[in-house]
Amino acid sequence: MCMMYPRLRLLHRLLAKDGAIFISIDNSEYASLKLICDEIMGQSNYVDTVSWFKKASPSNDAQFFSNDIEYILIYAKDKNIWRPYRLPLNKKQRKNYQNPDNDIRGDWNSATYTCNKVYPNKDAVWKYSKEQTELYMSEDRLYWGVTGTARMPRFKTFLSEHKGVVNRTLWHYDDVNHTQGASNELKDIGISGFSTPKPSRLVERMLQIASDKDSIILDSFAGSGTTAHAVLNANKADNGHRKFILIEMEDYADTITAERVKRVISGYGEGKKAVPGTGGSFSFYELGQPIFDGEYLNDSIAEEEIRKYVYFTETKQPIPARKDDEPCFMGMHMDVAYYYYYDKNGVTTLNRDFLHTVKTRAEAYVIYADLCTLSERELDKWHITFKKIPRDISRL
Repeated sequence: MCMMYPRLRLLHRLLAKDGAIFISIDNSEYASLKLICDEIMGQSNYVDTVSWFKKASPSNDAQFFSNDIEYILIYAKDKNIWRPYRLPLNKKQRKNYQNPDNDIRGDWNSATYTCNKVYPNKDAVWKYSKEQTELYMSEDRLYWGVTGTARMPRFKTFLSEHKGVVNRTLWHYDDVNHTQGASNELKDIGISGFSTPKPSRLVERMLQIASDKDSIILDSFAGSGTTAHAVLNANKADNGHRKFILIEMEDYADTITAERVKRVISGYGEGKKAVPGTGGSFSFYELGQPIFDGEYLNDSIAEEEIRKYVYFTETKQPIPARKDDEPCFMGMHMDVAYYYYYDKNGVTTLNRDFLHTVKTRAEAYVIYADLCTLSERELDKWHITFKKIPRDISRL
């Protein structure tokens, strides 16, 4: 719980207003996670819990019960705004739509229709009035069988009118795969050394429910990279522009997580098992040391790295090359010149002597230093904003 709580607080802050979070958990920690999420996300924003049937066969070596189910808790940032998408018909469901009467409106499915043109069974009740039935007959919505003489009609629902399959809280491995299938998927990609992958079809199901073509999907426990795999598959399927952000703290982030994404993008396998690449791209970054050590700057961080950080927090731009004749100058952005005046072994002061070293002309200046002896009048006169090191360095 100590591990989950601060991370969930941060993830809640990062969620879009119309976003949702899907959290996979086993039965041993489900109760604790539910209480934490109710506190952080708000109990009113709890959507539902999905049970994922994750095993194709039971664990015969289980001491008490074979643990075949994993849970996926779903919370919305704001349940009054968030709406899940319905699922498309699968192949089995699609087969139920046919067109035996060659209706020009295309394939249709049918349901039992009890109207007052015919007598219902003794345990049934009238479902449609005479007027409603006459309307449906005029629209050719009722099917009375091949010969047109069936005692009970069927009500026609056309495939073109289908609004999607309602989401259910039990996901079978036939639809989203299972843990063994996920391991085989990694094996086919040529990745080894990861024992608990999730199947890409499982995450694709989440994307179908919660994302559109332009969504940003964050996985803060990326593992083998299943989420990226699923996003790339989804984009290829519907020409989407979804983006993924993966975070992984373990040392396999490069050799397993990133490597899987590379192979999915470029394609993998040989012969009949060859899988074409999805296309796309990604960038890989390693988190450096923290800029701050408590209230102070981290002495182990090189000054050039701190300059890059400060300039980026100010401008959201990469810092230009350093100028030999003006070493404190960081760069110019939107006609504002930025300076970082710092000495690791001493105290720096923004004063008139320092101003004599400024050579860049600009509409305004932002100058970082330890101290400032210029008056407010002088700062205003030369359009200078003084920022104290380290107090005024932004903390992301």
